[in-house]
Amino acid sequence: MQKDPSTKIFDLLQFGEYGDVNPSVCDSATFTFMQAKTMMDTFHGEAEGCFLYSRHWNPSNKYLADALAAMEGTESAWVTASGMAAITCSILQICNSGDHIVCSLTTYGGTFAFLFNYVKKFNIDVTFVDITNLDLVKQAIRPNTRMIYTESMTNPLLQISDIPALAKISDDHHIKLVVDNTFTPMIVAPYQLGAHIVVYSMTKFINGKNDCVAGAICASHEFINALSDVNAGTAMLLGPALDPLRSSSILKNMHTLHIRMKQHSTNAMYLAVKFKEYGIKINYPGLPENKGHKTLKGMMNPEFGFGGLIAIDMVTAERAAKLMEIMEKSGVGYLAVSLGYFKTLFSNSGKSTSSEVPEEIQREMGLSEGLVRFSVGLDNDIENTWQKIQSCLSQM
Repeated sequence: MQKDPSTKIFDLLQFGEYGDVNPSVCDSATFTFMQAKTMMDTFHGEAEGCFLYSRHWNPSNKYLADALAAMEGTESAWVTASGMAAITCSILQICNSGDHIVCSLTTYGGTFAFLFNYVKKFNIDVTFVDITNLDLVKQAIRPNTRMIYTESMTNPLLQISDIPALAKISDDHHIKLVVDNTFTPMIVAPYQLGAHIVVYSMTKFINGKNDCVAGAICASHEFINALSDVNAGTAMLLGPALDPLRSSSILKNMHTLHIRMKQHSTNAMYLAVKFKEYGIKINYPGLPENKGHKTLKGMMNPEFGFGGLIAIDMVTAERAAKLMEIMEKSGVGYLAVSLGYFKTLFSNSGKSTSSEVPEEIQREMGLSEGLVRFSVGLDNDIENTWQKIQSCLSQM
C-alpha cells in the first residue's frame, strides 16, 4: 500500500518571487549574472539556485519538476516538451549501440514504433514479450540487456505490469526498470514499488485539459543529473525543452489531479459494470474477474480507484467506427485520440494510437480490430451518459 501522493504535492510550498501563491511564470530564455565566475560555475552545474539558459533549466520548469518528484517519491524530475521526448530521452540515456531492451509487447504505438523501427539505426536490439508472463521476461534477458520497459497499465489492452516483481528481476540482473505511468498517476507510484525511472505524458491525466503537450521523467538525482549534463545529457543535447508558460499551467492543474482521478475512476467503474450487464465484452482492471485485477489491487493506492480507461470489443473495425460515430452525434463524447480529458474520448486503437503496430503483431498481442478504448470523462451524471451509450448500442 502506498502513501497518499496528493499530500506530498500539497506539502510542497512553492511561492513566487513576490510571495505569489501561484509561482511566477519565467519567460526569459537567458539569465544575467553580476559576476562572470558565477556564470562559469552555473554552466558546470556548480552554482546552487542559478539559471543560465531556458533549454538547460528555468524556474517555472523547476517548480513543476519538484512537484512531480514529490508526487512520485523520487529524488528529482525533469520536464520535457512531450511524452515521447520523455520516453526516448530516457531510453537513449540508458542504452548505447549494441545494447538490448526487453519491452512489453503491448505498449503505446509511438513507443512501439521507436523501439521496433527507430533504434535499429543505433544497433540497439529489442525483444517484445508478454509483460505479464514473468518467465518470458526472465528468458528474454541477455548479457547486454540494459533495460526492461513497460507501462503500469498498458495501452490499449489495459494489462497490469507487476512492478515489484519486474523490479526484482531488474535488480537481480543489474539493469534498469523504466515504467510509463501515464494511465495511472496517483493510483500507482512505480518508483515506490521499485522502478528506477518513471515517465509520463503529462498531456493526459496530469494536465487534464488537452490544451498542451508535455512529458516528464522522474528518477534519482544521479539519473536526472546525467540526463541534463551539458556535455553528454540526452535531454540537454536533444533539446526537448518545455515552454515555461505550459509548465506553470500544468503545475496549477496538478492540484486538482487527486479529485479528477477519483471521478475518472468512479465513472469508468460505473460504465464497465453497465457494459458487462448489457453483454458487451468489457476490459477494465477494476472488475474482479479481470486478469490484472489482483495485481493492480496489490500495488494501488485504493483511494483513487482503478483508473479512467475502459475498452470494449465491437468485434470488427466497421462496427467500432459506426458505434463511435453514433456516440459522438449523441453527445457521449468525442471521437478523438488521447485521454485524461474532462470529456469522454473514444477511439478504435488498432486504427489510431496503435496503428504503428503491424497487424500481425496486433493479432499476436490479442488486440481486436473492433476494440474501442474509452477515456471516461468527469461527467457528473454518469447514469445519463450510460443511457446515451445504451441508445447508441441499440442502433447497431
